[in-house]
Amino acid sequence: MATEALCTTGEVGLGQVAPFSVVTESGETLDIALVHTENDQWYAVADRCTHGRVKLSEGFVEDTGIECARHGAVFDLATGNPLCPPASVPVKTYPVTVVDNIVSIEIN
Repeated sequence: MATEALCTTGEVGLGQVAPFSVVTESGETLDIALVHTENDQWYAVADRCTHGRVKLSEGFVEDTGIECARHGAVFDLATGNPLCPPASVPVKTYPVTVVDNIVSIEIN
């Protein structure tokens, strides 16, 4: 697994989500929504709603869920599973680590 640094802990506030693009070793570009919850937890998911193809980074964070701004689908940040319609397909999740105030994700 490769680790990719995205930002420092001070760049994404509590309760906020930020978009990032990562280029893998194979040249694939991954769009990531990085979430910093009000409880100071970090999550990373693919930045695309599986229902409406809208950027999740433009949505809303509440507790451990992220809501798509277009149709209101909510995804669990830990598992990627949809919590309510209209989405029925999970969104990809990425493990997050924070070391020395650097927020990184693991890409497989």
